[in-house]
Amino acid sequence: MREIQHFISGKANAGHSGRHGDVYDPNTGKVQAKVTLGGEKEVADAVAAAKKAFPSWAASNPQRRARVMFEWKRLIEANIDEMAKLLSSEHGKVVADSRGDIQRGLEVVEFACGIPHLQKGEYTEGAGPGIDVYSMRQPLGVCAGITPFNFPAMIPCWMSAVAIACGNTFVLKPSEKDPSVPVRLAELFLEAGGPEGVLNVVHGDKQAVDAILTHPDVKAVSFVGSSDIAQYVYSTGAAHGKRVQAMGGAKNHGVILPDADMDQAVKDIVGAAYGSAGERCMALPVAVTVGKKTGDEFVERMMDAAKALKVGHSTDADAHYGPVVSAAHRQRIEDYIQMGVDEGADLKLDGRGLKLQGSEDGYFIGPSLFDNVKAGMKSYQDEIFGPVLQVMRAETLEEAAALPSNHQYGNGVAIFTQNGRAAREFAQQVNVGMVGVNVPIPVPVSYHTFGGWKRSAFGDTNQHGPEGVKFWTKIKTVTQRWPEGEQEDSSFIIPTMR
Repeated sequence: MREIQHFISGKANAGHSGRHGDVYDPNTGKVQAKVTLGGEKEVADAVAAAKKAFPSWAASNPQRRARVMFEWKRLIEANIDEMAKLLSSEHGKVVADSRGDIQRGLEVVEFACGIPHLQKGEYTEGAGPGIDVYSMRQPLGVCAGITPFNFPAMIPCWMSAVAIACGNTFVLKPSEKDPSVPVRLAELFLEAGGPEGVLNVVHGDKQAVDAILTHPDVKAVSFVGSSDIAQYVYSTGAAHGKRVQAMGGAKNHGVILPDADMDQAVKDIVGAAYGSAGERCMALPVAVTVGKKTGDEFVERMMDAAKALKVGHSTDADAHYGPVVSAAHRQRIEDYIQMGVDEGADLKLDGRGLKLQGSEDGYFIGPSLFDNVKAGMKSYQDEIFGPVLQVMRAETLEEAAALPSNHQYGNGVAIFTQNGRAAREFAQQVNVGMVGVNVPIPVPVSYHTFGGWKRSAFGDTNQHGPEGVKFWTKIKTVTQRWPEGEQEDSSFIIPTMR
């Protein structure tokens, strides 16, 4: 059986723990590989390799680092079909969606190719008599990323590409559920000319996470996952003197006004709610309709659209989405559907119990749809992370906007309308970090920045874009003078720039 090992100092590494985890094919429910699970010793080995590689990599000029990024980009593009199939086999998302996963990560690698410009400092000539002031952005050292199962290519690239381009070295701890693509990305980085030890991969569970968070040589940690774990990562990492950004859960809303283009809104929301089986932190699992007529029409048309979706094997080119990642996760989603029923929501479509011929043991679940969901329901307050759309009814835009604004999560929100003034005021006032106007999944492009508010993010710096460069660097400011002639007397007061 295939064994997926750590990747440390440019080569496969079996580790020391002797522990292994099963890697399943969600389409069949069968074990397809074993992954080595590391802990404190494996993390220490990876950090040591990264620490050894840091001085020369940090000292290399930004053009040199950019050339490696350009070649890494080329190799990812050349191998995207192979990686997409591999990703689908472990995650369950359809191959076209896996290509999108890789492509969105690739866009951040493209962004990182501009590091010679992005890492420039500032300069002030003549800040005082004969005095110039300038700043420089310097790398932190050994950095780490802890990434979730739902985007095993995109999120590792979000973190590692910018960090490495800035001159840091990196230890990646991907999800043990779908670990092959992160290793493949590290192999391609080495092939692109990246030095050994600059990008390392350690597989593991909480043991590996805790080892990263407490290791004295790890200077910064980026995390994406559930909010409870994000808060733990943030507090533990910060307590050990690390810079931390920790992205948590989400419950994204789509507000539909009476003047919305209903054809487009239904088309957009069916993809945003059910695509990738709802396993996206930027999925749109809540639709808030304004006015009874709008709600009735939306629910009727959404039911027709959801019924037309094809759930299939991840290699089925005609399937809209595939299985969820694990049997445990499927059970969790089904439990939330039952919770919604018990709480009194109106279950219009029930996706539980779906079996595909020839793949009866796969982790499939059909599209589910609730109407008349209320704000006090736990099934609404929690993140379900599955192909479940909850419809809520509001009488006014103000009432609708209050739902995402008051929710514990604040990752993304969307509004569907043809009224520019309403959209502008909504975008300004809603208490959420990322807003889409007639855009159902408002994930910013790579040269902007990604991050939510409230319990969707811990820390004050977002992922990728200029914010990413700030997170992975520290600023140094130099005030310089080259005096001529007689030396001035020493001053015992704080210097000014008069």
